[in-house]
Amino acid sequence: MTTESDDARSALRIAIAGALSLAVAMGIGRFAFTPLMPIMLQEGLLDIAAASWLASANYLGYLVGALLCTFQPALWARWSWPTLPSSTMVKVGLTLTCALTAAMAIDITAAWPGLRFITGITTAIGFVYTSTWCLAHLARLHRPTAGGIVYMGPGIGIACSGLLASVMVQVAWPASWGWIAFGVLALIITVLVWPVFRHDDGLQKTSVAHAVTDSGGTQTEKATLVIAYGLAGFGYIITATFLPVMARAALPGSVWLDLFWPLLGIAVACGALLASRIPARIDQRRLLLGCYLMQSLGVVIVNWVPTLTGFAIGSVLVGLPFTAITFFAMQLGRQLHPQSAPAIIGLLSGAFAFGQIIGPPVAAAMLARASNHATGFAWAIDVAAISLLLGAGLYGWMIKRFSAVSTTPATK
Repeated sequence: MTTESDDARSALRIAIAGALSLAVAMGIGRFAFTPLMPIMLQEGLLDIAAASWLASANYLGYLVGALLCTFQPALWARWSWPTLPSSTMVKVGLTLTCALTAAMAIDITAAWPGLRFITGITTAIGFVYTSTWCLAHLARLHRPTAGGIVYMGPGIGIACSGLLASVMVQVAWPASWGWIAFGVLALIITVLVWPVFRHDDGLQKTSVAHAVTDSGGTQTEKATLVIAYGLAGFGYIITATFLPVMARAALPGSVWLDLFWPLLGIAVACGALLASRIPARIDQRRLLLGCYLMQSLGVVIVNWVPTLTGFAIGSVLVGLPFTAITFFAMQLGRQLHPQSAPAIIGLLSGAFAFGQIIGPPVAAAMLARASNHATGFAWAIDVAAISLLLGAGLYGWMIKRFSAVSTTPATK
């Protein structure tokens, strides 16, 4: 018989393992490219247009991976393949992310889009199944709000990758060494969390027949949530992808240039921790509305105040709600579609990835048409901020149109 303190320790262990898993999958697998991009640009390995498409290749892979997670039960059943446990899928995603990140050190530029595409697939698998496994176990332990700690992971990964890249710049490391360093760091973290993801005890098996069918909420509610979450993907990605480049263009020669990205990562981790302290009874739609408004302000402030202070405030306002948005959206999705957590989490992640795919090419197109990079980025940032405001409006409509969703956590 377990005691309250035993459950608390188990929940903390699960949450920390989940955070470290997402630090690999998201903070390194997806976002290590951002702090390394200026180095690659300086070395002449990429230009802005190529960097945009390389980012989009990763996001396209993430979309494909998220959709595979969404429809995996039905596809596997059709082909009579055995369904792997969520814990095993986490390990597969993390292992491949480590290898593919290090493989970016290969000096074959034609291979980079393919590597980033496949990395996107593996990071989606890592994200979806880490979220599924951790949130289900935390719900079983009656500690669903501890899921906020899980979503500190991307912020931790972003901060570590940003600080490491800053050191690389100071010691004049080539980008290839940076990719190897990130691959090794991801491997060390993977080894640390491996023992925690060892079983799926107490988790109910997903019913294939109900993997993508209706249950808790109406189809309109789910569709609105998916669209709003997709707008969040587009709304933040231009700033998140090009922040170091924009800072270098606006503040040439500043000693603080390499610290805006780590600052954003620290804000991401702090925002997730704060989200874990918010009572589960509060309507996630209201929390999401507030997060979108905060992030839209953070996105445009670098236009309004293109100074050291403006970039610092913008980094914090973009970062604080980043994974809080993910945490609240995943909780809301599981409440609206309780039969299959991987299906709804995969669908939401796919919508988010679709928004991210569009972002970098939009920025590249505006840069190509603008008289200078500063003007092009300003146009793209304004469009991104508007998309976040639209997303906030959708949550406002959901609050008026639909009754509050039950806060009883799904355990599947």
